[in-house]
Amino acid sequence: MKKEYELLKKLSMVAGVPGNEKKVSRLITEEIKPYVNEVNFDNLGSVIGSVGTEGPRVMIAGHMDEVGLLVTQITKEGFVKFQTLGGWFSQVMLAQVWEIHTKKGVVLGVTGVKPPHIIPADKRNVAIDISTMYLDLGVSSKEEAEKLGVEPGNMVVPKSEFHVLGNEKYLLGKAWDNRIGSAVVVEVLKRLENHQTNQLFATFTVQEEVGLRGAKTSSYVVAPEIAIAVDTGLANDVPGGEASEQSLGKGPQILLYDGGLVPHQALREFVINVAKEENIPYQEAFIVGGRTDAGHMHLAHKGAASLSIGVPTRYMHSHTSIIHYDDYENTVKLMCAVIKRLDQKTVEKILSN
Repeated sequence: MKKEYELLKKLSMVAGVPGNEKKVSRLITEEIKPYVNEVNFDNLGSVIGSVGTEGPRVMIAGHMDEVGLLVTQITKEGFVKFQTLGGWFSQVMLAQVWEIHTKKGVVLGVTGVKPPHIIPADKRNVAIDISTMYLDLGVSSKEEAEKLGVEPGNMVVPKSEFHVLGNEKYLLGKAWDNRIGSAVVVEVLKRLENHQTNQLFATFTVQEEVGLRGAKTSSYVVAPEIAIAVDTGLANDVPGGEASEQSLGKGPQILLYDGGLVPHQALREFVINVAKEENIPYQEAFIVGGRTDAGHMHLAHKGAASLSIGVPTRYMHSHTSIIHYDDYENTVKLMCAVIKRLDQKTVEKILSN
């Protein structure tokens, strides 16, 4: 495996659902310590690495949490009931293997539902309701499940491996939403040595998938003037899809809008011009059915000129998503070039428009 993929693999594989991001936080904190002046945390657990003490306040953020489940109940027969954390499409959950993280270690379970053989014929084509699903641990009683360490409140994440696919730039894994955004922010810090253009706050937020909660608290700590959320974007270059501006390998997506943000137009134009000047490929996409951390970041204190950047991703919110390494690399290049140019004069010009 290429050395460049090592951080991506670690971030994809580590477990961290909304409200339980501590393992991700520890990993990221160790990665960024050598490259920041200090690391701080908001009271929800978001990580804020800061560089520089003078100039405009610039915030770039990727969220640490992934979609997953929360154990809510164990039936007397030993089956586990759960609450989804983040948006799950019911069809992708069937017959999947999950990791239940307990105090005693990881316990495996598989999604169970009523067999189709006993579902009336006219109902078999109807999507299975998530509320009817459960996790089968391969035990016969509640007591057996409890002996394994399973209890209400346990974190549950997809059981999935990181893989380099047929074309070595196509990378498969869980949690790309949004460990790939977190990886971008980490790598930006590593490449911006001796950064003095502005006060940079590299932020890794919690609980994005359940309402952008860490974005709200961390942006109140940072009080940014410029705020950029790096998240996943839609890759729709698949059979039956519309590939225009939503393709793997064609660069980061500079969003026209999403469900939580109409971007600051002067900032968006500035970022596009930087991409053109640096010959960095980019796409102009939009998201109708979702939003990014920028939805709260732009509202902190007096407000911040804000923008959402997406790394195209196929099959989001599932056990197995696919990204393209070039999109990751070009997002890092774009963010580094943008941040280097955000000095006091430039930020004042952006904010005055």
